[in-house]
Amino acid sequence: MKINELLLPEFEQEIDGTRRMLERLPDDKFDWRPHAKSMSLGDLATHIANIPGWASAILASDSFDTIGPDGQPIRSARAGSRQEVLQLFERNVEEARRAIAATSDDEFAKKWALLAGGRQIFEMARYAALRRMVFNHLIHHRAQLGVYFRLNDVAVPAVYGPSADES
Repeated sequence: MKINELLLPEFEQEIDGTRRMLERLPDDKFDWRPHAKSMSLGDLATHIANIPGWASAILASDSFDTIGPDGQPIRSARAGSRQEVLQLFERNVEEARRAIAATSDDEFAKKWALLAGGRQIFEMARYAALRRMVFNHLIHHRAQLGVYFRLNDVAVPAVYGPSADES
């Protein structure tokens, strides 16, 4: 079995769970944050919506630099509503799905590096970078969003099994 055939079902499972979370975003809480050092709910939701889009960048290039040509960190504009987050998420999911499906085993084995201002942070096979930077990163921030929901009395949907809010 090819790598992309192994990855796509897992990708779809994680996307489904993430979509269920994003569908519950409270529009009136986008500026809420649990701590001064934490992202706002809107920033976190936008970040989650963007993560699937990183798949195509990982699979189509040898590296990504988090610092732009202007010397500033690359940042995406924050979505302003649940609807905007969901639209961004679905666009990125479709792009990721196509990129994963089109990638050969040989391409998955090629090296990919994360850079910051030209300095290498890490380098690994594209397959491993996809798992770490897309799959695992998405799961991590989705769980963080679950904590934000709990602190705001938003029902947390079931992802891997029942949640305390859904039996």
